[in-house]
Amino acid sequence: MRITRVETFILHVPVTNQQIADSTHQVTHWGVVGAVLRTDTMWSGYGYTGTHGHLATDRLIRDCIGEALAPLVLGEDPRDTGLLWQKLYHTPSIRWVGRAGIVQMALSAVEIALWDLKAKAAEMPLWKLLGGDGGKPVEAYNTDGGWLNWSRQQLVDCARAAVDEGFRGVKLKIGSPDPRDDLDRLAAVREAIGPSVKLMVDANGRWDLPAAIRVGRHLAEYDVYWFEEPMWFDDVGSHAVLARSIATPIALGEQQYSLDAMRSFIEAGAVHFVQPDPTRIGGIGPWMQAADLALAHRLPVVGHAGDMMQVNVQLAFAHPASAMVEYIPWLRTCFEEPATQEGGFMKCPQVPGAGTTLRHDAIERFGVA
Repeated sequence: MRITRVETFILHVPVTNQQIADSTHQVTHWGVVGAVLRTDTMWSGYGYTGTHGHLATDRLIRDCIGEALAPLVLGEDPRDTGLLWQKLYHTPSIRWVGRAGIVQMALSAVEIALWDLKAKAAEMPLWKLLGGDGGKPVEAYNTDGGWLNWSRQQLVDCARAAVDEGFRGVKLKIGSPDPRDDLDRLAAVREAIGPSVKLMVDANGRWDLPAAIRVGRHLAEYDVYWFEEPMWFDDVGSHAVLARSIATPIALGEQQYSLDAMRSFIEAGAVHFVQPDPTRIGGIGPWMQAADLALAHRLPVVGHAGDMMQVNVQLAFAHPASAMVEYIPWLRTCFEEPATQEGGFMKCPQVPGAGTTLRHDAIERFGVA
């Protein structure tokens, strides 16, 4: 099997609730920038990364895929996933301009498409190809309801609805100008969902260390399951100090673009829930390496899903350190086999591939030039 053509695409998919916000971003559409790898067989591989739907930067990722990476995989056997990742990552002209950000997101999209092809050629869903356990329970927690721009009552209503739907965990965005507002909203949601439902909070890197400690020391009062991205994403030392200063576990990983970055946080004792994102860390292979590293330190893995829920479900069934995924349903209508939850648990994918195959009308409905 050889790759004969690389097609690129950009989708802008409306988010569920028209406009959402956390402490640092406002989003109306989720950006999906990716590649379709055509081969000399019946199979095509699909991979993508996720953005906040800004066309100018989406085009940069698309052009990196089409102009810098595509020539490196043409004529290659896509089943050589490890060798091709090395080729894409270590080509000097590409490595010189970026080991993170746009270049790494573009590489992730191509690498995921390679794995999609490899699993299709093996006639297996990705989790099975990776040696996973399709019978284990994979819990879903709901993120699509705790937005910072929502009123207190909207938060409460949405949290209750999620619990009624079967979710055993909900996540709340924090990072208000006055942290007392966050604690008030947190108290209201905890009262609404009761003591048995997991409640997570996510500051999206908003605070400095003193503010994170002040807020963090109150989180145990509401039995918060984890405190996600409390501070600047690359500040290992401050996260380690915070982890020693509060009782609530720290979660992070979506902004780490390499195994080395993830290792720094783990070895410093600065993270307790490891959240690698396959669309940023370099794809399926690096995600599995990060999960192995977490397992070696007896830390649970909860892959950052957001835009990549299909692959994260596959990876949760594939890896023994992962038994929970983030549920955000914005892209479900784009895929032939969308990620599906039932009673708060993810259904195990059965179709060969990574679950990334676009519906025939997805580009027609959501594609941008």
